[in-house]
Amino acid sequence: MPLLKTKKAKGSEARLAKYGVFFVLPFLVVYAIFNLWPTVYTILLSFTDLNKFDTLKDASFVGGANYVALVKDSNFWGSVINTFIMWGFNFAPQLGIALIFAVIFTDPGMSGLKGKNAFRAIFYLPNLLTAASVAILFRSLFAYPIGPVNQFFTKIGIQHEFTQATGEVIKEGINFFRSPAWSRGIVSFIQWWMWCGQTLIMLMAGITSISPSLYESAVVDGATQRQQTWYITLPLLRPMMLFLLVTSIIGGMQLFEIPFLLTDMRGGPDYKIRTMVLYMYNTAFQGVNKYGYASAIAMGVFIITMFFSALVFFFMQDRSEPKAKK
Repeated sequence: MPLLKTKKAKGSEARLAKYGVFFVLPFLVVYAIFNLWPTVYTILLSFTDLNKFDTLKDASFVGGANYVALVKDSNFWGSVINTFIMWGFNFAPQLGIALIFAVIFTDPGMSGLKGKNAFRAIFYLPNLLTAASVAILFRSLFAYPIGPVNQFFTKIGIQHEFTQATGEVIKEGINFFRSPAWSRGIVSFIQWWMWCGQTLIMLMAGITSISPSLYESAVVDGATQRQQTWYITLPLLRPMMLFLLVTSIIGGMQLFEIPFLLTDMRGGPDYKIRTMVLYMYNTAFQGVNKYGYASAIAMGVFIITMFFSALVFFFMQDRSEPKAKK
């Protein structure tokens, strides 16, 4: 009898598995059309000289010529540096500030703090806004010469000063988007402002998943709050931090909307906020329309993203467990 029951169970599982295919099929079709085929098509284009309004049939196969040109392209490597600078100045304070607030909000001693839930919601709200609307908002805030930020700076005495040939000193508002440093700083701040709430939520989820018994044992042993955070919370948050770092690298390497809409749509001033994806867009759709070379840039972005993600994963993985087994 138990053998018959096992056979019936296996038969029912097989029948259910057949029906499961029908539920998965719509996703597979959508994925193949909108993700798999565009990826394959991009790889094919990267080995051609497709330009302007030609089709793939009209293009010539050029082998790895686009990739050779990409390696020698100083504009591309400049966009790589720009991308990493803006990502670094965004992610470092984002993770640090989110971690501080995550520790505060998950502290049992702060459970009775009034307005804590409201502050969480407010912290997360920027993540719900679209990048395009945020870029337009900040472009208006930092407008030259009479934007709200310039008006505030003027009232507190912060202005751009220059001396004319006649010796007269002129004071005026700061043209933020003519300064590479200010432009990079604004882009980094926008990215931090939009995604810090998401990072906070993820870190709080990671902290609350840690067993309370560990903290209780630490309290019995006389550990302070700082020691609990340093020796329990941070080590056990390693998987979540690894996840956040890898996903941040993937998202940061695809930075496009904010630099595109914030200035001249080409990464000005002096191309200092031109990211890799923005350079790809300029190459493909603005002016030269070199679709083959732009596809090679897209593959370059993919390779760089995968390389640094794998590098971070390798150096941040926990190696203490294998050593303990030995």
